Amino acid sequence: MEVKDLLSVVHTYGSPVYVYDANKISAQYERLTKAFAAVPSLRINYAMKALSNVSILKLMRKLGAGLDTVSIQEVKLGLHAGFAPEQIIFTPNGVSMEEIEEAASLGVQLNIDNLSILEQFGSKHPQIPVCIRINPHVMAGGNSKISVGHIDSKFGISIHQIPHILRIVENTKMHINGIHMHTGSDILDIDVFLYAAEILFDAAKHFRELKFIDFGSGFKVPYKEGDIQTDIEELGEKLSQRFLEFCKLYGRNLTLAFEPGKFLVSEAGFFLVKVNVVKQTTSTVFAQIDSGFNHLIRPMFYGATHFIENISNPEGKKRFYSVVGYICETDTFASNRQIAEISEGDILCFRNAGAYCYTMASNYNSRPRPAEVLWIDGQAKLIRKAETLEDLLRNQVEIDL
Repeated sequence: MEVKDLLSVVHTYGSPVYVYDANKISAQYERLTKAFAAVPSLRINYAMKALSNVSILKLMRKLGAGLDTVSIQEVKLGLHAGFAPEQIIFTPNGVSMEEIEEAASLGVQLNIDNLSILEQFGSKHPQIPVCIRINPHVMAGGNSKISVGHIDSKFGISIHQIPHILRIVENTKMHINGIHMHTGSDILDIDVFLYAAEILFDAAKHFRELKFIDFGSGFKVPYKEGDIQTDIEELGEKLSQRFLEFCKLYGRNLTLAFEPGKFLVSEAGFFLVKVNVVKQTTSTVFAQIDSGFNHLIRPMFYGATHFIENISNPEGKKRFYSVVGYICETDTFASNRQIAEISEGDILCFRNAGAYCYTMASNYNSRPRPAEVLWIDGQAKLIRKAETLEDLLRNQVEIDL
């Protein structure tokens, strides 16, 4: 997308507003499938928690992706978007047996990550095949809050508990059709990922009815100029070769599965905001915008970096600004960041706003959530209306006092 396109979206739909570039999503999907072209059976399950707008889900389905879901509501949204049950994998954590059984009744692929549910489900429904999520005890990820494969993680069944899994499988006569891991987001070191993959291959040898091996995702995307990112092409070459070797050893071809979320949608997203006030204090120049961490929480929550540019004055002289929101507590997007000179009324653009941005938005301070727009075929298409005061009141029940 070009600057003029982004400005036209703000002109039409106001600010703040999220914009997603369909071409970039398609390009990322193609890049991933090309990297693993040597694998005869590849399945890309989009991790919809990254961005769950139904129109985005429909785009993923059109590209050929399946769906990775973590709640029964995500399962139902996926079905609503037109995915067949067999195209959806359900990988919850800490949910009730009732939610697991409801997902099973809808026909989706179950992925179970604890011994208790595995035994309960196997005892009641041994005929329904399930995948098992293994915790490889490998630390990967750019932040402790998004590293999920380490030994202290709540996710997955410990690799050291394989004997317990085998005992449950033998006692219940249940069927294991897949094995899965997810080490965490922002994987920096391919060798660490490949090491974890070897642990998963070793675990897979214990299960003779496997149809697929799911390596999760967590591929890092660049958040600023010169930022490092996961080398998908190198990973594709090395993991494909090793996967094919394992299949030969296993005795039949399996499906190689991934669950990318951020990789597919992060760079496709732009968050556009208006500068309400430029405030000079004794030590800082604040650019105060018409949004806050209620709309984009990642910088405050994860310490995440989002490249910010002034698209109203892209060629302006660079000055240092702290970009802050309107929430009534510390609400900082960037501190002392060099940005082209900002005036009140200018439009700022946050890059990499496609993943874990709108989906983590809230109504804190009773602020409505913004609109979402998909840029596709050279046009801006509204895919979610901005909320209004009526939306904030819709489910409240007023009582007489």
